[in-house]
Amino acid sequence: MVDEKGKNMKCLTFFLMLPETVKNRSKKSSKKGNSSSSSNSKLPPVCYEIITLKTKKKKKMAADIFPRKKPANTNTTAVQQYHQQNLNNNNTIPAPNWQGLYPTIRERYIYCDEIDLAADTVLATLYAAKKYIVPHLARACVNFLETSLSAKNACVLLSQSCLFEEPDLTQRCWEVIDAQAELALKSEGFCDIDFQTLESILRRETLNAKEIVVFEAALNWAEVECQRQELTATIENKRKVLGKALYLIRIPTMALDDFANGAAQSGILTLNETNDIFLWYTAAKKPELQFVSKPRKGLVPQRCHRFQSCAYRSNQWRYRGRCDSIQFAVDKRVFIAGFGLYGSSCGSAEYSAKIELKRQGVILGQNLSKYFSDGSSNTFPVWFEYPVQIEPDTFYTASVILDGNELSYFGQEGMTEVQCGKVTVQFQCSSDSTNGTGVQGGQIPELIFYA
Repeated sequence: MVDEKGKNMKCLTFFLMLPETVKNRSKKSSKKGNSSSSSNSKLPPVCYEIITLKTKKKKKMAADIFPRKKPANTNTTAVQQYHQQNLNNNNTIPAPNWQGLYPTIRERYIYCDEIDLAADTVLATLYAAKKYIVPHLARACVNFLETSLSAKNACVLLSQSCLFEEPDLTQRCWEVIDAQAELALKSEGFCDIDFQTLESILRRETLNAKEIVVFEAALNWAEVECQRQELTATIENKRKVLGKALYLIRIPTMALDDFANGAAQSGILTLNETNDIFLWYTAAKKPELQFVSKPRKGLVPQRCHRFQSCAYRSNQWRYRGRCDSIQFAVDKRVFIAGFGLYGSSCGSAEYSAKIELKRQGVILGQNLSKYFSDGSSNTFPVWFEYPVQIEPDTFYTASVILDGNELSYFGQEGMTEVQCGKVTVQFQCSSDSTNGTGVQGGQIPELIFYA
């Protein structure tokens, strides 16, 4: 194609999605133009009619616009071996996946300039790349999706990754869904997934969410599914579209208050089911239930401790509402769930903590809570409302403002780099710190995360 500024990709995608009848017209017209073309009938079909979408110039073959270049030495050997194997097997027609032997799109006779993907077209482009066996374009689409992956679109992309048979993308989706389960379940995209994906999520053992959130998400999905099936969103129809997936919700593992004020009054359960679950909570002899009664395992949080020792002195560490901050970066995607903080060095005490996580000045997560310290040098966890997704190779700022009258422990012999399992964490000083915390010593001794 000869249009401008990388719009070629959209035209390519448009053509690849055209019905076969439209493409057949281009084949018929090419036969009329040259009777000698029958000698080339064994070559893969060439997409040239797409040029007419943008210009009215004379149609050109791919070889006229992009002359085929000689493959690199490493690729030449593979191609020669491939064709020799065809000859040895008496195969005169190239195999359907012949494009996979050529690394560049020009060598596969498909029109394209630089790959310019966008969120609203990437799935259609991936579909076309898969259908017409363009593996390098498919890989670029998957990389784009992995980069843009978040709790808002993880459930939809999980469904699509299974459809397109992309196991790496599937695994990335599960990492996000497990760690940020409540955000993913509350997203609009969750209601757009298919029934099979719904079942796989409800069955997930490592889902890091309260069961009442899972229950409410399933009802939201059922309401939208009723609309898709053109059914009135009654209680009966919601239960109908959920089918056996309803029993994958681990209702007996809910907190009693959540069940009594939520699931029991939703109307989705039968009277017998409601009575049996109440008995499950209270009776010594528990009834048999169709629902799974074993709690989910969830995810085990990891802790990155950045100090080699801690201490206290008669005149340190005081807070008085000042900010303690440290910057950190990781080498793979993780989800920060909270911080581990020191407590009082003068006996038990209660602290008020405002924790915050920022990237380039933008607040990604914050929470205000209280915690009780027992006078030991242990760290005490303070959690964000939802885990915060952290991308690799970018510095983030962890901050805390503590309010308490008692002197506190503080860390010393700080490390600039810490290995936590498969994750490497780097630390550097933050200009936001106004209470003395830095790399070598101070507060925020631990990062609590999922990976």
